[in-house]
Amino acid sequence: MTPSGTYFPPEVCDLETGQRVTRKLSERQTAEMIKFTCQAPAIRSEKIQHGMSLLEYDQNEHCRQWGLKVSPKMAVVDARVLPAPRLAYHPSGKESNFAPQLGTWQLGPGKKMLNGATLKSWSIIVFANPHHIKKEIVDGFIRELIKTLGENGMNIVNPKPPILHANPQGNIENTIRQAYTAAGNAAQFKPQLILCVLQGRSTLYDEIKRIEDTVLGVPTQCIMSNKLFKANKQYCGMLGLKINVKLQGNNVSLQREYLPFFLEAPTIVFGADVTHPGFGDNNPSIAAVVASFDALATRYATSIRFQGPRVEIISSLKEMVQELLKVFYKETRKKPERILFYRDGVSEGQFEEVLTFEIDAIRKACTTLEATYRPKITFVVVQKRHHTRFFPTDNNTDKSKNCLPGTVVEKEITHPFEFDFYLQSHPGLQGTSRPTHYHVLIDENKFKSDPLQSLTYNLCYSYARCPRAVSVVPPAYYAHLAAFRARHMLEESTNILFRRWR
Repeated sequence: MTPSGTYFPPEVCDLETGQRVTRKLSERQTAEMIKFTCQAPAIRSEKIQHGMSLLEYDQNEHCRQWGLKVSPKMAVVDARVLPAPRLAYHPSGKESNFAPQLGTWQLGPGKKMLNGATLKSWSIIVFANPHHIKKEIVDGFIRELIKTLGENGMNIVNPKPPILHANPQGNIENTIRQAYTAAGNAAQFKPQLILCVLQGRSTLYDEIKRIEDTVLGVPTQCIMSNKLFKANKQYCGMLGLKINVKLQGNNVSLQREYLPFFLEAPTIVFGADVTHPGFGDNNPSIAAVVASFDALATRYATSIRFQGPRVEIISSLKEMVQELLKVFYKETRKKPERILFYRDGVSEGQFEEVLTFEIDAIRKACTTLEATYRPKITFVVVQKRHHTRFFPTDNNTDKSKNCLPGTVVEKEITHPFEFDFYLQSHPGLQGTSRPTHYHVLIDENKFKSDPLQSLTYNLCYSYARCPRAVSVVPPAYYAHLAAFRARHMLEESTNILFRRWR
């Protein structure tokens, strides 16, 4: 329609080229975008330098008028590499006290799960064509999975779980209920796990997780059908990490000497994040807060709230913190004397609002529980959405030619007087790694730079779901996962959701 109100039929119209796409990309488009932007550090550095030469800032009249000078070269900054912590596995393993190299390590019999769960009652649903995924293929995969889980420290009581083939276009809830009943009948024990085999990516995953969280309350583990054809110990071991924590087991922890801050006084670690609806979507934003409830911050509970669309400040933070403090006390019989709070997703422009509302909400949560209860709070904002990249100036790199895990930058490009630092805690997989920016807004525990940086880095080795240091401190990572997971619940409820999460 023109400004004067004239309508044109769509077949005579053309779309203007070069417009931004505001909708979510398809899987193929996303894969192509990642492939295009995934460039090794040396190539990315070269392209940045070439781009700077094309911009010719030194010839720009406006820059000269304002006295602005832009260096054509990248800034060279001082950095240091923090030592990796030692990890604790079950004492019965040959590598129970283990030092990872370059931020990653292999699973194996020498590293038994710190606390392997017992699996008595479970079942399997194959949402795939039975002519394509035959029974002998499923049986072979299950045998390898059970063998690997046993070697890694889990106890699989029922080695022959019921297997159901199901139509992915059918009634998914009824199918999962049937699998739930079959598991219970076979083991004469309350079902603990339903393993779901999916053929290709589809909306099935969302539906399965919604039913798990809002209908049956039994953990599910989804796997892609193509993984059944090449069942190997590495894949089964990675799958076992997820299964074990869903059954309230514990895979690994840091050796105690690498968590001195936790040993000096009862300490609770929080992570918080808010996920927002997509463009043109008026669904609520979802706030998730997680908190540790053991001495070494290996187990976490989660509290979730829905709030107004695109509202970043967590409006129900007081109540959420109260819930999680109660869980900590119930599990440890101690009141936390220290709170370490990692807040993801906040921009610099929102720091003042966070200081005004969220930190005040944490304090009120404590005094509401007990008038004289005032634990010391350290509040750290976690930022990944920035354009800072580090390129090593020598050959001291990881396998992907990125900076080594544990690289810290705390001068020159950080705030001149506030407490912040960049930490590249993870080993690169492909492309150029992005460091995480940690900005301390309040520090009543009076951390010095090195202890907080080391503690944050050490925690990155305690992520439960993979044997590698992660790029974001795990409490913030768990909160991010929980917030996205809660999207599956939107159709069922807008009430408070509260459950344990790993």
